Amino acid sequence: MKDMQPRLGDLPEICPVFPLTGALLLPGGRLPLNIFEPRYLAMTEDALAAGRMFAMIQPNADQDAVAQGPMLYKVGCLGRLSSFSETDDGRYLITLNGLIRFDVVAEVEMLRGYRRVRADFSRFAADLDEAAPPALPDRAGLLAALRAYFDNRGFDANWDAIEEMDDHHLVTSLAMVCPFDPLEKQALLEAIPLAERAETLRTLLRIGTHTAPHDPDDAPPRRMAS
Repeated sequence: MKDMQPRLGDLPEICPVFPLTGALLLPGGRLPLNIFEPRYLAMTEDALAAGRMFAMIQPNADQDAVAQGPMLYKVGCLGRLSSFSETDDGRYLITLNGLIRFDVVAEVEMLRGYRRVRADFSRFAADLDEAAPPALPDRAGLLAALRAYFDNRGFDANWDAIEEMDDHHLVTSLAMVCPFDPLEKQALLEAIPLAERAETLRTLLRIGTHTAPHDPDDAPPRRMAS
């Protein structure tokens, strides 16, 4: 994705949005999506024809709905389609690469049934910085919290591969695949520097370890670092 990294001035002012509870896209992350609703099939087709970008955002269940549907959280993440295939039954299987977060300025008129927002990317301009962020101050503590959380939930992981990940990939992957609730995922999205997101992540892992004992019927996340 780095060779296609946009500049701040190249980003669209109006972004199509895919409101999906519990789905977290972060800059540098890769989110696979199964697109089947007609309005989102239309959105994907429009994105493919113009820049290949749309945004992920969560509905906010704590707020009253608006005319277009559920109220949306005020921060989302713009992504670019990096892979696309069509199934025999008319679905689209895509991968969305996270580019940059944004503040929602306002919701605008829908297009072909899908929702759109006016986006302000300025607060998150550092998401486009290709330089590596500073090293995490306590990577070992994060990994220890992760081991305890996975042991508690009975999740499998390739620990050798996890330990080889760079800090950004590690935090981004964990934040996206761990089964946190929507409000927790939103907190991870809105944490601006990597160190803040890592500390939020470690806190959530510790809380999950102590408040959610392993249930054999729990569905694990996608296997980490397979």
